[in-house]
Amino acid sequence: MPSPRDLLNAAKAEIREIDPHEVAEHLGDYTVLDVREPDEYEQGAVPGAVHIPRGQLEFSVEGRLPDKSVPVAIYCAGGTRSAFAAKTLQDLGYVDVVSIVGGFNKWKDEGLTWQAPRTMSAEQRIRYGRHLLLPEVGEKGQLKLLDAKVLLLGAGGLGSPAALYLAAAGVGTLGIIDMDVVDSSNLQRQILHNLDRVGMRKVESAKMTLTAMNPDLVVNTYDTRLGADNILDIIDGYDVIVDGTDNFPTRYLVNDAALLKNIPVVHGSIFRFEGQVTVFAPYVGPCYRCMIPEPPPAELAPSCAEAGVLGVLPGIVGSIQAIEAIKILLDLGEPLIGRLLTYDALDQSFRTFKVRRDPECPACGEHAGPLRIAEYDDLCMPHAVMA
Repeated sequence: MPSPRDLLNAAKAEIREIDPHEVAEHLGDYTVLDVREPDEYEQGAVPGAVHIPRGQLEFSVEGRLPDKSVPVAIYCAGGTRSAFAAKTLQDLGYVDVVSIVGGFNKWKDEGLTWQAPRTMSAEQRIRYGRHLLLPEVGEKGQLKLLDAKVLLLGAGGLGSPAALYLAAAGVGTLGIIDMDVVDSSNLQRQILHNLDRVGMRKVESAKMTLTAMNPDLVVNTYDTRLGADNILDIIDGYDVIVDGTDNFPTRYLVNDAALLKNIPVVHGSIFRFEGQVTVFAPYVGPCYRCMIPEPPPAELAPSCAEAGVLGVLPGIVGSIQAIEAIKILLDLGEPLIGRLLTYDALDQSFRTFKVRRDPECPACGEHAGPLRIAEYDDLCMPHAVMA
């Protein structure tokens, strides 16, 4: 029977080992892979290293390192586990794999650059475990979510599911603006609130629900009317805006302010049994004014209070808004930029329409003048209503 030493020598005979200085001098040419245990990794690591513990390597590496042609430099503490790991990667089809001689111990002893990586707590690893299993998210993506800031316009029908799922996903800071109080008529669709909170300010009710769900969360509340006098200050510093308003004056105001601050807006709207979602990415895709240059007459655009809405509908649309916000934060997939997704609950159908930038758009077009943040209440629907 071969001894552990025999197995190590056999593995080293089939791999290539490399001095840590050679890796450090050409760090940009390699994907550096750390195969130590989590407690070792937390004490310090090579900057930018991908961390996959040796015991998880065979079942995780292809998801984390999908391109098998990219050179991989592997290290452990002293060079033993990395040798076995290098042999494993070669067996899996990786074409250029090396093991760093002496591992991380020698790397540090030689005075090469290292850092204590930011990691999640054991409780966070459990909470976000299903995200960590996704190669497209992983620990790096989850930490990015924890650092992210999303502003929700409204704690109503659309803001409720969007806020709940963003909080559950681990978005670190949520801002919520709403100047209304909880009413019993809201409870058919506004699932942030409950009967015991009728009469409570909506932003306070929302904060109670969200912080009870996720202790990592910071909730900034804005119990005020969104207007030209405060919008730039309120949206400043947020990464994404989730728009849950249902009136044209506020949408035009948000559009212009978001263009000025270069913040993407995930727009959602609902009407009776139908909903729609799109993403306005400033100067990348169309803006709200490109899609709707002028508001329709007020009688053709009634609010939910006037026209009614199926209670579950905003749950579907708001959840899609949450997905789009997360995609933007993590640079995943293809956000609905330049596309309008519509949903009809009665026949359970989704349709997608292309929306193009208007070169003559007065807000984002080629010849647009300086943006002016102004009130638009004279356009239609004189009050803001959150769905």
